Amino acid sequence: MAMATSMTSVTVGRPGPPTLAPRVPGPLAVRGRSGAVGSRAAIHRRASVAVQSSAFEHRDVSLGWGKAHGADHVPEIISVDFLVLGSGIAGLSYALKVAEHGDVAIVTKGEAVEGCTRYAQGGISAVLDAHDSVCSHVEDTLVAGAYLNDIKAVEAVCSEGPARVLELAAMGAEFSMDGVTGELHLTKEGGHSARRVVHAADATGAEIERALLAQAMAHPNITFYEHKLAVDLVKGEDAGGSPIALGADVLCLKEERLYRFVALSTLLATGGAGQVYPMTTNPLVSTGDGIAMAHRAEAAVENMEFVQFHPTALYDGSSGRLPDERGSAFLISEAVRGEGGVLLSADGKSRFMERVDPRKELAPRDIVARAIQSEMLHSGSNHVLLDISHMSKDTVLGHFPNIASHCRSIGIDITTEPIPVLPAQHYLCGGVKAGLYGETNIPGLFACGEVACSGLHGANRLASNSLLEGLVFGARAVPATVEHRNHVCSSAGLYRNALMRVRDVDTVAERWGRPPRGLSGAAHAWVQAKRSRVQDIMWEAAGIVRDHERMKQALQEIADLYVESRVICETYGVNRELVELRNIVTVGELILSSALQRKESRGGHFRADYPRSVPVAGPTIIMTSAIRRLNLGPTIKTTQV
Repeated sequence: MAMATSMTSVTVGRPGPPTLAPRVPGPLAVRGRSGAVGSRAAIHRRASVAVQSSAFEHRDVSLGWGKAHGADHVPEIISVDFLVLGSGIAGLSYALKVAEHGDVAIVTKGEAVEGCTRYAQGGISAVLDAHDSVCSHVEDTLVAGAYLNDIKAVEAVCSEGPARVLELAAMGAEFSMDGVTGELHLTKEGGHSARRVVHAADATGAEIERALLAQAMAHPNITFYEHKLAVDLVKGEDAGGSPIALGADVLCLKEERLYRFVALSTLLATGGAGQVYPMTTNPLVSTGDGIAMAHRAEAAVENMEFVQFHPTALYDGSSGRLPDERGSAFLISEAVRGEGGVLLSADGKSRFMERVDPRKELAPRDIVARAIQSEMLHSGSNHVLLDISHMSKDTVLGHFPNIASHCRSIGIDITTEPIPVLPAQHYLCGGVKAGLYGETNIPGLFACGEVACSGLHGANRLASNSLLEGLVFGARAVPATVEHRNHVCSSAGLYRNALMRVRDVDTVAERWGRPPRGLSGAAHAWVQAKRSRVQDIMWEAAGIVRDHERMKQALQEIADLYVESRVICETYGVNRELVELRNIVTVGELILSSALQRKESRGGHFRADYPRSVPVAGPTIIMTSAIRRLNLGPTIKTTQV
């Protein structure tokens, strides 16, 4: 969909809604072969040099998939009604409901508890106060999303959310209670016009994950497969030649062997892609696996340019990557500002948000993140301060016990001194394009949660709407997936042949040329260096402030890395490090390609060379491969050694 060329000025207050183009798949807003990046021959030469390093063994390999001669590893087949990839709030809430209709397999890369849901601090938004309204929640969501939201998705989530949150409480989730009224305690966060955020102190995600996991693990129709990495979706054709999703090929990380999960319906609930960036609040498992797999399977992806940077990650004095024990930055919840925390310059003298936005610290996250970055550049500091020490000690420790404990472990007493903070990648508003029931453009494949682009968030997510999205769309996907399963079972001529032929679909080992195996020391070092380089490229070119030249140069280098990582993957053999590298590169390319096409600033996408918003805006949709869009060519040959 072409972007309008006229522009309106950006305001720091509450903008009115622009005229929106329909949110429907139209002509791709990404360039084709005419927009090729660099010289195809030069990219191929660089890729060939990379794979001929001493770290890897080599063999002739085609850049097209196809079967690789000599591959003899046949995966074990596991058949289920419903396959769920991911074990966060979206996957678990869906699994618990769909398990009433058949057997469910939940595949998760690490332990079932590990994922972004567990680390969500602030809360889950829902209209539960008599003085609040669904209309107000809808309007706050639209304002935060810069009116690029799908209004039907927003209305569905805001209206259905309260009942879903109360279901969680009835299921055993122990939320914080108001000591006076005896009702659920509601807090307020940035962008919200009312108190509507249900929370469990400052560890809401952990409590929700605990409650859902306890129910799911006790359910007789749900089986967990932990430490299993989904590598690629299995896709076949129905009797009419149309594509259908049939499950996924999965690598057992402990045994280094492949399994093929054959499913009548497959739900992607794999979370986000924070590890594409060097500074992120996401755990190490968030490598964009679901988005990359879906893109390789030719599912549409949407609005990948809208990356949300949380304004307040803890700055602990380290340089560059801000790791905590999870390999990511420790989040200082939005609720700290919602309860009265103020942002100060590094010297503590200036409350700079007062001159940026009338909502001050409660402005939407994209505004606050840019303001912090601007203040850091202006002062030459590597952080700013978040101060909540003016509140009573009992209040601070009562609301934020986990934040206080973590800060205390590095020598900061948040009851008496300010917290040093800076922005870090936090959430991906784009993802696999999904409808109101989680459906994608591939029959049998559904997506919900952060992996999906449902249209709820638009150009920027409203605080505490992410857990709500996973909860609501997890429930909404159930009737659609059950209907698809029933259709498969009752339509012998339509799908039966495809299911019978599922063993003949190329396996990951066949496509990659070798069975699973671990990396050598030299190969591991190569992968880590490339992964770090991708992260640095993305932070420099597709971070909080972007421009054409930096993104164009970054896309050139990402194209090189895309070819290199793909050739290495198809040459060496299946393992976690290579799969994750390839997925990170794939998601990085999608973000850059989308960002280059959006010649305006809106929500989480800010371009210094296009600082205004256009009056008519639509989604950015990608349905073609990077090989085609970047003109990377059909084959690469490497030398056997």
